[in-house]
Amino acid sequence: MTTRALIALDVDGTVVLEDGTPSPGVIDAVHAAIAAGHEVTLATGRSWNATQPILELLDITPDYVVSSNGAVVYRRVGEDYERFHTETFDPTTALELLREQLPDAHYMVELEDGTRLFTEEMEHWNVKSGHQVPFSQLSAQHVSRVVVVSADHDENDFARLIEDIGLNQVSYAIGWTAWLDIAPQGVDKGTALKLISEWADFDPAHSVVIGDGRNDLGMFEWSRSHEGTAVAMGQAPDEVRAAASIVTHSVADGGVAHILHRLFLDAS
Repeated sequence: MTTRALIALDVDGTVVLEDGTPSPGVIDAVHAAIAAGHEVTLATGRSWNATQPILELLDITPDYVVSSNGAVVYRRVGEDYERFHTETFDPTTALELLREQLPDAHYMVELEDGTRLFTEEMEHWNVKSGHQVPFSQLSAQHVSRVVVVSADHDENDFARLIEDIGLNQVSYAIGWTAWLDIAPQGVDKGTALKLISEWADFDPAHSVVIGDGRNDLGMFEWSRSHEGTAVAMGQAPDEVRAAASIVTHSVADGGVAHILHRLFLDAS
């Protein structure tokens, strides 16, 4: 009998290409993994409004879904999903430190109920259920995440900035499009998957996590620390590839489909 695995997929650069279309073969491979008895879910930095369409694209209905880089977990109830678990923090200090160094950046926070407050609109931001507010209002209440985008800075600039200003008491991830995403301290995709494995009684030793960005390092560490499998996409940065158990093909070359077949389908 095949042991049921928990398979957690990052979205951008893993499940979908930069233009939002699915990675070659990913939909069929995901359905085959589910048919073989495994649970396939998403673990993404996206908000719920941007995560739900990917569930529909893949046509999957997992029991739990990780969004906002682990700060929020949704649970399926019937045919719908409810916001089941949320981690929050006071963003005041982080916002003040960042504003001093990045006065022209665009800022957004996500509140506990999913509402988004932002200083300026951006083309790729999903601001459904959002409100444009003055910067001072971003820290009026606890939030589940802070997102910062500065067109004049790349991911290396962000990494140096975090080190220079000594930003602590939070967790942060730098995305492949040079977004700085800040979550409560000690919270990442791995902490959320740990909760899911406990709630749904999955053995972490049979976890497979797949991603391409620095915000996937937390779930890589969680899975590998329990003898699970962490898979880096072929185009991932060296730091992410080094943290993985396996490196698969790039997203453009169908990396998820390739590794799911290698681990679960071709050998079954």
